[in-house]
Amino acid sequence: MRKYILTSLTAMLFVGCSTSDDVNTDQHATYNTTPEALITYAQKELSDYMTTPNVNENNFRLTMQYWQETIYVNESNYDFTNRNVSNNVWTDNYVNVLKNLDQARRTIDAYVPAVQEAPTWPDIKKNQLAVIDMMQVYTFQVLVDTYGDIPYTQALDIDAYPLPKYDKASDIYASLISRLTTDIDNLSTGSDAFGSGDIFYKGDVGKWIKFGNSLLLKLGIALADVNPSLAQNTVNHAISGGLMSDSDDDCKFQYLDSSPNENPIYQEVTSRNDFIAGKTLVDYMNTTADPRISVYYRGPIAGQYVGQVIGAPGAFASFSKPGLFTRDATTPGVLLSYTEVSFYLAEAAARWGIGGSPATLYNTAVTSSFADWGKEANAAAYLVAHPYNASNWKKSIGEQAWVAMYNQAVTSWNFYRRLDYPQLVAPTTAIPNAGGKVPVRLQYPPAEATTNGTNSAAASAAIGGDKLTTKLFWDIN
Repeated sequence: MRKYILTSLTAMLFVGCSTSDDVNTDQHATYNTTPEALITYAQKELSDYMTTPNVNENNFRLTMQYWQETIYVNESNYDFTNRNVSNNVWTDNYVNVLKNLDQARRTIDAYVPAVQEAPTWPDIKKNQLAVIDMMQVYTFQVLVDTYGDIPYTQALDIDAYPLPKYDKASDIYASLISRLTTDIDNLSTGSDAFGSGDIFYKGDVGKWIKFGNSLLLKLGIALADVNPSLAQNTVNHAISGGLMSDSDDDCKFQYLDSSPNENPIYQEVTSRNDFIAGKTLVDYMNTTADPRISVYYRGPIAGQYVGQVIGAPGAFASFSKPGLFTRDATTPGVLLSYTEVSFYLAEAAARWGIGGSPATLYNTAVTSSFADWGKEANAAAYLVAHPYNASNWKKSIGEQAWVAMYNQAVTSWNFYRRLDYPQLVAPTTAIPNAGGKVPVRLQYPPAEATTNGTNSAAASAAIGGDKLTTKLFWDIN
C-alpha cells in the first residue's frame, strides 16, 4: 500500500488531488488544508467510485447484467486484469477516501480552538470525528465485501506499518459494528459538524444519525447466514435507533453541471458510445411489464426495449441505451437509500419476524423504488401482478432488489450474493478464471502482490484462494 493525502484545492466547490509515491518528499503538497475540504474531497471520491461505470474502476453494472459493452467486451467477460481494475478499486478507496478521512481526523485532533470557540468545540469535535468514522466504516465495508480479508487495523498508519497485515473479514465486520454503534452514540443534534463541507447532509446531524443506524442495519443483514445472533442483535439495535424514513434521508452526493464536478456516469456516456442495455434485465422488465424500463433505458427498437446478450459485442444503434438520467450531469450519486433500507427491513422480517410484516415491507420497498424513478402511480398495479411470495421470499426480495438497485450496482452485487437471486448466468465467453460463474469477489490487486507480497499471499491462503469464485465469509449459501 502507498500513502497519499489531499494535495491541492480547486477554485470550484469540490477539491482536487495530486499524488506522489512519498508525500514526505512532495514539494507541491498542501498539508495545512482544512478538514472540511478533506471531507468534501473524500465524499466526492467515494461517490465517484460507487457511481462511475468507468471500466477501469467499477464494472458492477456489467457484472449485474444491467448494461453490456458495445465493442470492447473484456469486462463483461470478467477480464479485470488488463485494465488493472483491482488496483484502481483499492487505490480509490484506501487512498482517495480512507487516507483523506484519516488526515481530516488527525487535523481535527491537532486543532487548538480559539478562546471564543473553546466552550462549544468539544461537542463539535465529537460530531466531526463521529461523521468521519462513519464514512470510514462505510468504506471499509465496501472493501471487505469486495475482497474478503483486507488490511484494516494497520491500514492507515503507513509510517508504523509500511506493509500492513490483512485482518480476517469476520473480525473487521465485528469491529465495524462496534465502531458504528459508538459513532451513533457520540452524535449530538445540539452541535454542528462540517456544515456546507458535508455534501451528503449539509451538516445535518439528525440525518447522520439515521444514516448511521441504516448502515448498521446493512452490516447486520450481511451477517444473516453466517452469524444470525450478531445479525439479529445488530438489526434490532439499528431499528430502535431510528432508520431512514423516506427518500429525503437518502445519502447522496449532488453533482454539478460543470467540469470536473459532473456525475461520472455523464462523463462516461456522453464521451463515447460504449454502453448498451443488457439483455438479462431488459428481458425481465419486459416480461414483468415494469414501467421503470422507460427511465432505466431509452431508444426502444421497433417499439420494444432490446438488450444485448451478456458478453457479446453489439452495435450501438441496434439496442436500447442507458436512460436519459445518465446524460444529466447533475444526477446525484447514491450511497445509501431509503429504498435499499426498506429491502433490508423486508428481509429482516422474512428471516426473523423483526420489524413488521414481510409482505408490507416488501410493498414499501418496491413502491419506494417506483417513486425514486417518478413512477409511484404505477406501483400498486405492479405489486398486484407481482406480490410477495412467502414460500420463496429470497426470490421475491432478491429479484426486486436487483431491479431497484439499478443505479446502485455495487449494492446490488451484495443482494445477489447473499440471496442468490436473481439467478444470473455467466456468458459462455467468460474468462476461464471465472469458472463459468458470475464473480463473487475481486482478486487482490497485483500491486499488493508486488509491494506487500507476504501479507497478500497469507490472506489469499486464508480465504481459500485468491479467485473470482472464492466466496466471502458471509456468503455461505
